[in-house]
Amino acid sequence: MNAQKLFVLGTLQDGGSPHMGCEKLCCAVEKLNDYVSSIGVVGARKSYIFDATPDVVSQINYLSEVSGHNEAAIFLTHAHMGHYTGLMHLGREAYNASETIVYAMPKMSSFLSQNGPWSQLVSLKNIVLLPIQNNQPVYLDQNLKVTPLKVPHRDEYSETVGYLIDGKHKTALYIPDIDKWSKWTMAIEQLIEQVDYAFLDGTFFSDGEVPRPMAEVPHPFVSETALLLGSLSLKDRQKVYFIHLNHSNPARNAEFQGRVDLEKQGFHFAEFGLSFDL
Repeated sequence: MNAQKLFVLGTLQDGGSPHMGCEKLCCAVEKLNDYVSSIGVVGARKSYIFDATPDVVSQINYLSEVSGHNEAAIFLTHAHMGHYTGLMHLGREAYNASETIVYAMPKMSSFLSQNGPWSQLVSLKNIVLLPIQNNQPVYLDQNLKVTPLKVPHRDEYSETVGYLIDGKHKTALYIPDIDKWSKWTMAIEQLIEQVDYAFLDGTFFSDGEVPRPMAEVPHPFVSETALLLGSLSLKDRQKVYFIHLNHSNPARNAEFQGRVDLEKQGFHFAEFGLSFDL
């Protein structure tokens, strides 16, 4: 593949679906290719996967199939289970990778280097950690650069970042996790106006969705984000793809009226296999 492309490789929140302990209809039937949130980028000579999810084997296999590249470098967003634990498949118990490049923020790199079992991946050179810095671009293939953007989130073990991905012709924003847009120093409305695609945290559709205090797991509700972005032009609203949907999110159902209403306003919901020119 010569053209730069971005692929949606997964759309679910960390726990996936069926979700442990869920006996509701949302988890009653397994869906094909229903993977945890991730995107892949295909460059001229190499592929890149954003987040090493528990479904990373299937996701990298798919990315290899569509790109023709045998391996992929990895960009990590943070140290929550759905975003880095797929690294375990690179170890000697499984693939036994040789120096797979893993881009990670400083605190994330330290966490992986100093804590088992991840430190064994480093010591055995299954992975090579390349530290990245907030708002400092990483230049990859020709006409392809990636810039980490630090966002407010529950940073127990690492920082949390989203990524700005600049291709030859198009630019994409990937922010699968953030506490609330109002807590961020950047204005999401302005960022959307500057990019061509925006894959945004859509974990929960609205308050009261799960039987626990939702302040324990803060995310911008899809309904909140849509209200915040409602004043944007139709062209800008059409750039938005909600991703990282919790198993309980009713918008996983294409017939859910709340989703139908938002799609009429121009918003989208990410689906596995969607591809975009970069």
